[in-house]
Amino acid sequence: MCLAIPAKVISVEGSSALVTIEDVEYKASLLLLDDVNPGDYVMLHAGFAIEKVDADEAAETLRLLNEIADNSRP
Repeated sequence: MCLAIPAKVISVEGSSALVTIEDVEYKASLLLLDDVNPGDYVMLHAGFAIEKVDADEAAETLRLLNEIADNSRP
């Protein structure tokens, strides 16, 4: 199963970006998307930004992923 996680774009340099997921920074490839700017939210999969999403959708997706993680702990 593949999973993409929402990330906030902090900075863009060429075809890569610095993104953050819950205060952890990652480098992401922007080769699959056009017109990504700091402040945007993207879905990150295997180091690639694969889709732009709005802030509300990103927040809800992270909330649901955290809920799943919390409920899977013994």
